[in-house]
Amino acid sequence: MAKAVGMGGVFFRSKDPKALAAWYQTHLGINPAPTGMEMQPWVGTEGVTVFAPFKADTEYFPAGKAFMLNFRVDDLTALTAQLREAGIEVTHEMEEAGLGKFARIHDPEGNPVELWEPPVAD
Repeated sequence: MAKAVGMGGVFFRSKDPKALAAWYQTHLGINPAPTGMEMQPWVGTEGVTVFAPFKADTEYFPAGKAFMLNFRVDDLTALTAQLREAGIEVTHEMEEAGLGKFARIHDPEGNPVELWEPPVAD
């Protein structure tokens, strides 16, 4: 059976797409979508990508938002320190045995962004 083999992109509306793309590049290292052959797209590392629809009344992320982005990160402690230094509020910090470490931020348009450092493989 043919099947999807990975995430091809995340597309969503923005009040100021250029500024929001620059924020993601500055604070999370995510290159904006290429507009020409000379631009390098963001290339993630191999690993799990979770696809998880939630109930309409979930409290896991804000009720006024239809989605929450989740990015796999390489060093959550260092990244959250960088984000705080840049004046970005970091919340929901926790570690789940077997799942890894988590934290949450919001982009300038209020979209929830979960940061996830997977557990170290033994």
